[in-house]
Amino acid sequence: MKKLFVLLFAATTAFTSFNASAQTWTADKAHSKLGFSITHMMVSDVEGSFKTFESTIVSSKADFTDAVINLSADIASVNTEDDKRDGHLKSADFFDAEKYPKLTFKSTSVKKVAAGKYKVAGQLTLHGVTKAVVLDAVLRGTTVNQAKKTVAGFKVTGTIKRADFALGTKYPNAMLSDEIALNANTEFVQN
Repeated sequence: MKKLFVLLFAATTAFTSFNASAQTWTADKAHSKLGFSITHMMVSDVEGSFKTFESTIVSSKADFTDAVINLSADIASVNTEDDKRDGHLKSADFFDAEKYPKLTFKSTSVKKVAAGKYKVAGQLTLHGVTKAVVLDAVLRGTTVNQAKKTVAGFKVTGTIKRADFALGTKYPNAMLSDEIALNANTEFVQN
């Protein structure tokens, strides 16, 4: 019985130590952008972003290799700087914002592949479909901001396929590319 008590105490202490050292970082929306681009008519790229989103990173390691990343964006906040196009993107032809109001991403692993470079695997849910995706992330550095808070900057890129998420299925690839480029420049503040 005494050995069991010692083991339970050690496990509890280890769990508490991990939780105590884990840091939460929150996206600074004033210094972050969640964007995408798609090729139109095979000749030009149209860019857009989601104006309303939240993201956190929880990590106990300074190099973020144990990070857990969560992101949520409001589909209705899509902005391509053209009101008519934005309305069409929110419709059932594309995102169907009324039926599927959120885009979410939750990381499943973060692998360091070089100094400051990572492969971030996770589950992306968009238009009612959840798929595994792998994104490239670059840690651009950490510093202390004017509010004396530690901040970390990341550039994240990746590609998803429109067909995988049943987006704009009635529009052929000659009109809109199947590939959608994802790009995010984010600044996270340590809480």
